[in-house]
Amino acid sequence: MLVCREALRASALPVCSGNSLHPSLGVTRQFNRCSKTPQLVSRQLKIQCRDEGLKVDQLSKDKPKRTRKQAELKETIKSPPTSTVTADDGGGIYVVTGTKLKPSSITIPVGNREITVETGLIGRLANGAVTVTDGETILYTTACTAAESVEPSDFIPLTVNYQERFSAAGRTSGGFIKREGRARDHEVLVCRLIDRPIRPMIAKGFNHETQILSWVLSYDGRHTPEPLAITSAGAALALSDIPISKTVAGVRVGLVDGQFIVNPTVQEMALSELDMVVAGTDSAVLMIEGYCEFLKEEQLLKAVEVGQAAIATICTEIQKFAATVGKVPKSEDIYTPPAILEKYILDIVGDDLEKALQIKTKRLRGQAIGVLEEKLMKLLTEEGVVREELSAVKEDIQAIEDTVWDEEEDDELIIEDGEVDEGDIHVKPVFKMPVTDLFNPMDVKLVLKEVSSKLMRKIIIQKGVRSDGRSVTDVRPIEASCGLLPRTHGSALFTRGETQALAVATLGGGDMAQRIDNLTNTEDKRRFYLQYAFPPSSVGEVGRAGAPSRREIGHGVLAERSLERILPSMDDFPYTIRLESTITESNGSSSMASVCGGCLAMLDAGVPLKASVAGVAMGLILDTKQAGGDGEPLILTDILGSEDALGDMDFKIAGNEDGVTAFQMDIKVEGITIPVMRKALEQAKAGRIHILGEMKKCNPPPAGSLSKYAPLIDVIKVKPEKVNVVIGSGGKTIKGLIEETGVDSIDIDDTGLVTICGSTPEGVQRAKERIAGLTLVPVVGTVYRNCKVKGILAFGCFVEIAPGKEGLVHISELALTRVNKVEDVVNLGDFLDVKLTEINSKGQLRLSRKAVLLEEQGPVNGEQSDSSEGEYGVSKDSEESGGGEGGREQELANAS
Repeated sequence: MLVCREALRASALPVCSGNSLHPSLGVTRQFNRCSKTPQLVSRQLKIQCRDEGLKVDQLSKDKPKRTRKQAELKETIKSPPTSTVTADDGGGIYVVTGTKLKPSSITIPVGNREITVETGLIGRLANGAVTVTDGETILYTTACTAAESVEPSDFIPLTVNYQERFSAAGRTSGGFIKREGRARDHEVLVCRLIDRPIRPMIAKGFNHETQILSWVLSYDGRHTPEPLAITSAGAALALSDIPISKTVAGVRVGLVDGQFIVNPTVQEMALSELDMVVAGTDSAVLMIEGYCEFLKEEQLLKAVEVGQAAIATICTEIQKFAATVGKVPKSEDIYTPPAILEKYILDIVGDDLEKALQIKTKRLRGQAIGVLEEKLMKLLTEEGVVREELSAVKEDIQAIEDTVWDEEEDDELIIEDGEVDEGDIHVKPVFKMPVTDLFNPMDVKLVLKEVSSKLMRKIIIQKGVRSDGRSVTDVRPIEASCGLLPRTHGSALFTRGETQALAVATLGGGDMAQRIDNLTNTEDKRRFYLQYAFPPSSVGEVGRAGAPSRREIGHGVLAERSLERILPSMDDFPYTIRLESTITESNGSSSMASVCGGCLAMLDAGVPLKASVAGVAMGLILDTKQAGGDGEPLILTDILGSEDALGDMDFKIAGNEDGVTAFQMDIKVEGITIPVMRKALEQAKAGRIHILGEMKKCNPPPAGSLSKYAPLIDVIKVKPEKVNVVIGSGGKTIKGLIEETGVDSIDIDDTGLVTICGSTPEGVQRAKERIAGLTLVPVVGTVYRNCKVKGILAFGCFVEIAPGKEGLVHISELALTRVNKVEDVVNLGDFLDVKLTEINSKGQLRLSRKAVLLEEQGPVNGEQSDSSEGEYGVSKDSEESGGGEGGREQELANAS
């Protein structure tokens, strides 16, 4: 929006009158005089224009007799034919020129369907606002920037927030608090997906705080919002006046039945071997992140090519759209440090800086560069010069300014015993320059970083040696050990150079699973998760400690997904696995150290992994010709923190010799090509294989068996219709089982899979038997062994064939011979083998010990095979009557 405004006199309140000039051009309005302030006149006019559907291009006023000049804000905007609104305050006419705000949209083919990008309907006060629609999934994204710039720094003041509203799917949160609040982990990951490709595209030196907000307004359960979030953010920036070098878009690529699919549906992703998100411009790739089932490097490159082709189409269409309805970028707001500053820095500390960059250890290298930076601050900044000379000469500031830069004097300052020689008041500085060339301290820091980057590249390209003495393909020295922590279930310490990760594996039951509640996963549970911690002490600093940062969440998920593919199935290993990775030292590639350490910790905990995996981070020097090279991009294996900060790429790849399980690439330039990626993947494979070889030398090696402190877990399967029987009303039954058997937890899912977790084998076995009994469906003809006698009556005994399931063994069915008294054969608490012979209409069970004896021994000659009721002194009618004993049988049968 563009406003060119002269000073407004007081006393004008808009009162609408007048007629439309032309249906397509808008309206003209006349306003009466009143006593309002000029600011209110301006504001009221803008409100009226908004109500009229006008985008204000210019607000001006014919000069009245008495007026005072105010600051002018001049901007321009591309627009269709204009409209006008006028106002008269009695001393002059206010004229507002603007354009009709009409919704505009484009449709872009993506994969086998289309997406729609629309602007001008909602969010019209933002610098840029769009809605992007795919099927019935709709995202609304805005891009706004502050009017005033902030202090220049070495990073773009950009923040990204993404929110999935449960109302988009017609739901509310499953938690106690129903309003969306702090970002969930999944939303944080999408924020990072948006931020990483967009940040390098915002013009360097644009120091206005910029915010991108994205909301999922509608979700259809088929079309995932993550790739749309990247595209909508790129479109909002392209339509705004925020200066960017190129338009950005993103897509997801899946692999189903050997075919690559762009933006696959949720159902297709469930069958996919690959989950890759690609972001880029119309000509290059900026960011990739994905997870796969040990795919080969060539398959990944093919997926990137498919994604890049789709991105190029999207970016081209958005650029055409922006040329029609977008705003002119604020190119005049781009700040660059003085060009001469680089020459000064090279003259003062260039040689020393080159030597400092070749110091092998991180701490000493950082200290040396810090000394050089302090020297530059003293010589090149006004504060530094004044502070230095005040402490040395003890003179008035003005006197210093008059003498310190006297080019004609060559006398040096003479100090004896800490005192200034009074015979000499002139100072000869170490470095001479006009006082007008003193610089902002932040400019010095920014240019020093650029100079350091160029010198680092020059050293690597011309000498073939990196800061720590390695070649471009070397991996840092590796040390690994397991079993450091005696009471944990599994632990490992992995050290690679000056990067170190302490990984701890904890095993547990189903109640230890991580619950997830978002749009795409409705109260899902994860049986494996990795939690990454990066304390400030790992880099020798003091900082915030507490809840995980966005970076920690992102690094943890990358390491988690790298290891997820090697986990055993739930049938083979029914444990929930929690991995913690605490970074104790960091000098680059800490997330990949977490992959290596996490793999060893799980092996130490006795997890039967399908394979071992390792991770490595690759770097890039893209423009080698500038540093004296042959122009071919240079790939760096196992990068240091300084090579990450000063280089052009951070490409993390995890897997083994068979293929890749996870990858994440961030580019700090305007993108890289497929040939460069191919070279990086090939070099990374050699690095992974080397690291896996070093991990096999782990000393002491992983235990390879369950810790004695790990819980015992058993799994049984019940029919889904019996799930409610196990749980009971309000969870009463399952809670009772836990209390009765002494196990730690019993977890059951909707499919009927029951996981029992306990500290003793006896408790787990008891719980397993009780659940089996609760869900048992008795079958006539089945023999039940070791059944306990629970009650004795005159006509027989009650036997428990399973926990909670009892049946009657009639006195005539106790033995092969006549029995006069039940106690002659069995006593309370004895164990019998019985056979189920009948289930009557009431569900009561009739059991026979005699039938089991006959099967085992065969019939006995002369044995009376049947008996009359007179022989036993009790009739069957009396047994089944509602008497005391019969009543107990009825009660037990009903309970079962």
